[in-house]
Amino acid sequence: MTATTLASTTMSSPVGQLTIIASDAGIRAVLWPTDNPKRVPLGDVEPRENHPVLSSAVTQLGEYFDGHRQDFDLPLDPTGTEFQQSAWTALRTIPFGTTVSYGEQAEQMGDKRKARAVGAANGRNPISIIVPCHRVVGSNGSLTGFAGGIDTKDWLLTHERRVAGHTLNL
Repeated sequence: MTATTLASTTMSSPVGQLTIIASDAGIRAVLWPTDNPKRVPLGDVEPRENHPVLSSAVTQLGEYFDGHRQDFDLPLDPTGTEFQQSAWTALRTIPFGTTVSYGEQAEQMGDKRKARAVGAANGRNPISIIVPCHRVVGSNGSLTGFAGGIDTKDWLLTHERRVAGHTLNL
C-alpha cells in the first residue's frame, strides 16, 4: 500500500453491507451499498483486512449494532472544507439516542441561519454512523435526507432509542 492508497474492508450489518475506508491516521469513510462515489471522493482504495484501524472499526460497529456500544473510540481522518469539518465535529457532540434539528446544529456552530449549509455539510459526512448525521432531523422532527436512505435513518434512530431505553421526539 503506497502512502496515498487507502485501505478498505467490508462488513455485514443490519442496515446492509458497509464499506469502511481508512488512512494510516484513521477512519476516512463508512459508506453505504448504494453510496454515490461522488459524495465522498477518496482516490485509490485497496482491500486490506489486517489494517488495525479497520479491525477496530469493524469491532466497534458490531458492538454498536449489538446494542453494546453508544460511543466510538476510533481515530478519524475525514477530509473536507473547514465548514464541513466544523459541522462534523458538532455531529459528534449529539448524544446517543437523541436528535437535533439542522437549525439547532447550526446554532450550536454559531449561526442559526446556516441550517441549509449545515444540511449540505452533513450530506457530505463521509463517516456514517460513527459521526452520527442520522441524529439530525428537520425542524418539524421529520426524517430528511440521508445517504443511507430514510429507512436506514429510521432504523438507526429506532435502534438507538431501544438501546437507550427511551422514545425520541420525532
